Amino acid sequence: MTRSDSVHLVADARRVITKPFLPREEIYPDGSSRMQLVLRRVRAMSERDIAQTLADARRQFEHRHRDLTSVLERNFRFVAERLGHLELLAEHLSADHRQLIGAYFTHEYSIEAAALSNPSIVTAPDQSDLGPGEIRFVMSLRAIGEGHLSSIEFRSGVVAADATVRLDPTSRFATTGDHAPGDQVGLAHSAASDYRTSFPPSIDISERVLFPSSPTESHGMEDARFVRFVDDDGEVTYFATYTAFDGRQILPQLLETTDFAEFRVTTLTGPAAHNKGMAIFPRRIGGSFVALGRHDNVNNFVLTSPDIRVWSEATMIQEPSRPWELMQLGNCGSPLETEAGWLVITHGVGPFRRYTLGALLLDLDDPSRVIGHLKEPLLSPADAERDGYVPNVVYSCGSMIHAGHLIVPYGYADVGAGIATIAVDELLTRLTSSAR
Repeated sequence: MTRSDSVHLVADARRVITKPFLPREEIYPDGSSRMQLVLRRVRAMSERDIAQTLADARRQFEHRHRDLTSVLERNFRFVAERLGHLELLAEHLSADHRQLIGAYFTHEYSIEAAALSNPSIVTAPDQSDLGPGEIRFVMSLRAIGEGHLSSIEFRSGVVAADATVRLDPTSRFATTGDHAPGDQVGLAHSAASDYRTSFPPSIDISERVLFPSSPTESHGMEDARFVRFVDDDGEVTYFATYTAFDGRQILPQLLETTDFAEFRVTTLTGPAAHNKGMAIFPRRIGGSFVALGRHDNVNNFVLTSPDIRVWSEATMIQEPSRPWELMQLGNCGSPLETEAGWLVITHGVGPFRRYTLGALLLDLDDPSRVIGHLKEPLLSPADAERDGYVPNVVYSCGSMIHAGHLIVPYGYADVGAGIATIAVDELLTRLTSSAR
């Protein structure tokens, strides 16, 4: 594969969001909590001190957030409701007083402080204002911050007619959007893990951050695998599977959106959906939803179901067989449809826990039948990509085809991400010859 010289994404600790700051809940001799004491102190400040302290805070932080006033008002309300001081909401506090209370209970969180990796890529919903042969894409990334807490970020860009890739500028702002309870789907799904997140369509897609919002993902949202799914009636939905982690156990979750501004989150269930790394095919096959999975944590499976949220039927299609994949296998995103078959980018783990990318070719009508398997890795860590937060790893969560080329965004060493390309015909020839 050929690595792109024009695409190089690395973690940027300056990418920050705001979160409510909840100090430790020590109880003091008078029965007050630390939050109650701080609130009492701020309410006792003079109007002059309030104005001066808020002005100082604004000078230090306003340029780092798109709408700091809304952030402070939101966190003021959060504190008032959390402490049961609903009377604060009815009192005639000045705007400065409310916002200063919000400021004391706000902190910044660097979403990329530790790492940026594991991208996936799909054709964007908006394909306007492009040159001949160009296509716009949306790329998701796993951002890892303090405490190894993962969230999902986005970037956008264009693939040209000659398959060269250019990224759009990344906004200096980041926001987590607005959250609301989701629609529970069946008795097996809990209200805690089903929710909706929305962003103003006017803000740049690189500002939108899907940050853990439920107890089931309190320790992270990992490795989103996005796919542009076209249903039998032509309706387009972007699905993504990701792993929710609560610090003890994982839960497979499903994201769905049509515009990357409003997202619905629900839980995947069934005996074939209890592990990491599911990837949904871009259309139904034989009337059923189809996915790749690895519910035994070692081998690759094809899953089928009439319900995209419940997965029970699984057929093993690949066991580790090459030296570079003997430890375990997995997919690197949703299959891509070609005339020769379903093209699947895989990952394999070899000696020294070294991750490399491989490829499979599956039958179009019966994707449980493997018709091609690369004999050698498709992409391995380059010398300059070996060292980082997680050494000796290249990994992808989803690719696309354009202009006769396979476009593979990949993360390396959990330090950053790049893009590699290969002519589809060349890859298919290698895959089909491997079957002979």
